[in-house]
Amino acid sequence: MKMHTSNSFRPGLLIVTIALGGAIALLGSGGAQAATVINGPIGLGNATTFGVLGASAVTNTGPSVINGDVGVSPGTSITGFGGPPAGTLTGTIHATDTVAGQAQTDLTTAFNTAAGLTPTTSGLGELGGKSLTPGVYSGGALSLTGNLTLAGSANSVWVFQAASTLITASASTITMTGGASSCNVFWKVGSSATLASSSAFVGTIMASQSITAVHGATIAGRLLADNGAVTLDDNVVTVPTGCAPPGSTVATGGPAITSGAPTGATAGTPYSFTVTATGTPAPTFAVTAGALPAGLKLNTSTGLISGTPTAVGSANFTITASNGTLPNVSAIYTVDTAAAPAAPAPAGAVPVAAVAAPAASGQLADTGTNVVLPGIVGLSLVSLGAVLAFGRSRRRALHRA
Repeated sequence: MKMHTSNSFRPGLLIVTIALGGAIALLGSGGAQAATVINGPIGLGNATTFGVLGASAVTNTGPSVINGDVGVSPGTSITGFGGPPAGTLTGTIHATDTVAGQAQTDLTTAFNTAAGLTPTTSGLGELGGKSLTPGVYSGGALSLTGNLTLAGSANSVWVFQAASTLITASASTITMTGGASSCNVFWKVGSSATLASSSAFVGTIMASQSITAVHGATIAGRLLADNGAVTLDDNVVTVPTGCAPPGSTVATGGPAITSGAPTGATAGTPYSFTVTATGTPAPTFAVTAGALPAGLKLNTSTGLISGTPTAVGSANFTITASNGTLPNVSAIYTVDTAAAPAAPAPAGAVPVAAVAAPAASGQLADTGTNVVLPGIVGLSLVSLGAVLAFGRSRRRALHRA
């Protein structure tokens, strides 16, 4: 049974992969590793508790609800709060105090941290209709029309880097699946962000300039403006709670195969082996080269190879684990299928040689036929024929004389 792992199907890399696999084996290492990590949720420092934080001003119209703090610094203007019909908040208003000042300093640090991450995917623009696994995504002007799905787990992290603007369309949505949390979604915006009416937005926006939330937009996250103003209009902003502490290491996606080589197979005998892999979200599996032994099949969701082999021989095949975050990872297997062992003779059976041999009594053990009487009759007939032939020859000799 043989297995090599690789992150590519190009022949030029296969030799390198095999050599690497050998080195790993000598070191006692397990399966292939391809997951990428970032240093956990981006630390916001004192800005963590703020649902809304502006630099020049915070202006609200209508009964907005901020589940968190509201602050401004170094500006001094916060308007539109104080209870129905004005906006309300569950936290504290910090207008040009030391808390707001430190929050702005920490926001600048967080903005620069997000901007300095290396993208796993670049060149994005429109995000609508996409399903994105954890990672760092960058683009020029980012926009969202329709729905964006973020598929991951509670520890998955997404960082979006917009070089210029972030603009959502009316009624656009962000959907989290697999237990993914708004704690771990961050938007670094190079200039300004605008959330259109009735948008359902997820994540912490850190904008270099201003942020505008149009009537009815809801935010599961934060609106943090580093240098400009935040403008609200009958919005709901909910600061995430129960989030992992900054600095924790969180996997961002890429799969890693963790299972070793499968055992051998036997023709006619049920067989099973499970290819396992880590990754967020859970990877799926596919045979991407070669073929499984005849009679076996792969469950693409669980990685289970099962069935009953029907032919003797060796099968070479490649199984690739993928979950939408590159690089994919693959394992190259050789599975040998042996012939089924000969069935043992049943207890008490007479060997074939004994069955074929005549018994001492003149009987065939398998039929019971008597061979003595036919032998005597045959010998008698031969003797009689010889006597008759001799007598006839004798008469002809006398007649000639």
